[in-house]
Amino acid sequence: MANVYEKLSEKGITLPAPPPKGGIYTPVQAFSSSLLYCSGCGPDLGNGNTVIGKLGRDLSLEEGQKAAFNCILNLLANIEASIGDLNKIKRFIKILAFVNSTDDFNQQPQVINGGSSLLLELFGNETGCPARSAIGTNSLPGGIACEIEVLLEIEN
Repeated sequence: MANVYEKLSEKGITLPAPPPKGGIYTPVQAFSSSLLYCSGCGPDLGNGNTVIGKLGRDLSLEEGQKAAFNCILNLLANIEASIGDLNKIKRFIKILAFVNSTDDFNQQPQVINGGSSLLLELFGNETGCPARSAIGTNSLPGGIACEIEVLLEIEN
């Protein structure tokens, strides 16, 4: 597998600082010797670059995909803060994603593809293509467009 940091650099992507916690929880929780569960992250990159609104009413599919992309960047920032090196990631196992959407919006999977495609580009198919659920919800904290959590395996 290619170096994740080289791929980020090639794409002109700089990881944000880990997002501030929005409640009482642990951003990354290790269990067993090689599994990490990462609490959900929203799309606020801490620099005014966030996506607020509801898919199907306020936001286009492309804006939703940008929100999912930002969520993955925040998750990667939290993972890096926890394990020190993203190259230690062996594979992403599961993504659970929530999309703030109207009752008649049915493109939640396409929204989350905005984040999933980044994992695939950075980590390749074997490591970066986990099982996934994309669920529509009527509201998310602060009106954010989506929130994503991940389960992953790291090298021992």
